[in-house]
Amino acid sequence: MAIPEPFPELDEILASIGEGGTRIATIDAAEGAAGNISVCIGWPIEIRRRFPVTEEIRLPQPAPHLAGRLMIVTGSGRRLRDIAADPAANLGVVRVGDDGTGGMLHTSPRRLFDRLTSEWNSHLAVHDDTVARTGTNFHAVVHAQPPHLTYLSHLPAYRDETSLSRRLLRWEPETIINLPAGIGVLPFMLPGSQTLMEANVESLRRHRIVLWSKHGVMSRSDISVTRAVDRLEYAETAARYEHMDLANGERAEGLTLDEMRAVVEAFDVTTTIV
Repeated sequence: MAIPEPFPELDEILASIGEGGTRIATIDAAEGAAGNISVCIGWPIEIRRRFPVTEEIRLPQPAPHLAGRLMIVTGSGRRLRDIAADPAANLGVVRVGDDGTGGMLHTSPRRLFDRLTSEWNSHLAVHDDTVARTGTNFHAVVHAQPPHLTYLSHLPAYRDETSLSRRLLRWEPETIINLPAGIGVLPFMLPGSQTLMEANVESLRRHRIVLWSKHGVMSRSDISVTRAVDRLEYAETAARYEHMDLANGERAEGLTLDEMRAVVEAFDVTTTIV
């Protein structure tokens, strides 16, 4: 999928990142400086007025399919809840070089970070893989630590993808409509590691949201930042229902498989969950 013309301008994209960061913080999924956001843009945008300071950088790994594209990325240690008030101080813009191994980092004189997010390698790899597979001209990636999803990942029974998806998607009809591929699950891997990056890329080929066990989640969208955040919020709301049910002795029924299949049929949802 690709965004059609007229393309969003820089201020619109910055506003959407700010809105997404605010929403993530509102649902308690970004304590302190936890969480990060990035977008990949495939059309020309004037960035020099907002981000006039430049420096050459090496990418954490090659991204050949992103050559010439712009990446807007949160700075390490910055709070997602602060982006809306001053996007330029909390974000950097990378123009990827022609060989996909380096680029030019554009920042503001008000820059409040030393480097880009510690999860920069995972963001970059997901963008590169998605653009290579789909050719999309826009892609948003969000990482956060929603508490109920993260808690469930500490329970071994919830680290099976099929089981987790069926248990979480049963609480509201809207959930399977918005997360038809379910929720991917990865075992615990060291944050920022090559192993996590590679496993995350593979899982996000099949899903739009992936649970990093004992850590958090990553979601993506080729429509908007807010759509990626919506997916995170649908999953976290489902996990909150599941947590409530566990706390009350698993007394609730939830949607049965037959009821979920009726929803899928009525709304023409393509899924393998039910």
